[in-house]
Amino acid sequence: MVLIGRLCKDAVVAQLKDDRKVVNFTLAVNDYYKPKNSDKGVTVTTFISCGYWISPKIAEWLKKGSLVEVTGRLTVNAYTDMQGEAKGTLNCHVDSIKIHQQIKGEAAKTESTKKEVAVNDLPF
Repeated sequence: MVLIGRLCKDAVVAQLKDDRKVVNFTLAVNDYYKPKNSDKGVTVTTFISCGYWISPKIAEWLKKGSLVEVTGRLTVNAYTDMQGEAKGTLNCHVDSIKIHQQIKGEAAKTESTKKEVAVNDLPF
């Protein structure tokens, strides 16, 4: 499944007991439609909890508001909350991530710093 949406907050790297690392983030996917016989459109936002197991290094680029495309497997987690109401969450086991638009800020500062270091290391 391919999903395109914006990150709700910065990605977080979690380390498991067996020293494996997973990058966790939440993706907000917007859907817009116009109901029949209505002049106003409706926007519905779906939140998907994502986990990326391949490389924790990508977490530094996954910042709040960035537009990303993820490919992976969707799963549904059904549960009953404390009030006895049925609830559910959508989860995605992410196989690949493509960043379409990155929000300016700390990530941009980090990138420019890396470029400056690389230029200063040239032998000529």
